[in-house]
Amino acid sequence: MARAQYFVVHHDGQWKIRYDGTHYGPYASQALAIQQAINSAHEAGRLGHDAQVLVQGQNNQFRTEWTYGHDPYPPKG
Repeated sequence: MARAQYFVVHHDGQWKIRYDGTHYGPYASQALAIQQAINSAHEAGRLGHDAQVLVQGQNNQFRTEWTYGHDPYPPKG
């Protein structure tokens, strides 16, 4: 089974979540987009999928923010 990956991206001047090639949002802030992505990834994990949230940095590189089964839910913050 493929890993469900949720990418928090700054797209067209707005924070969005990209999942499976589709953008969702926009969200009022990066933090809100991350929280929603984690909620979605957590649900995917509960359904038996490996799930991960990655966040786009200023250099357009992605860093892992949250991984189902490895990080607490809900996350501290």
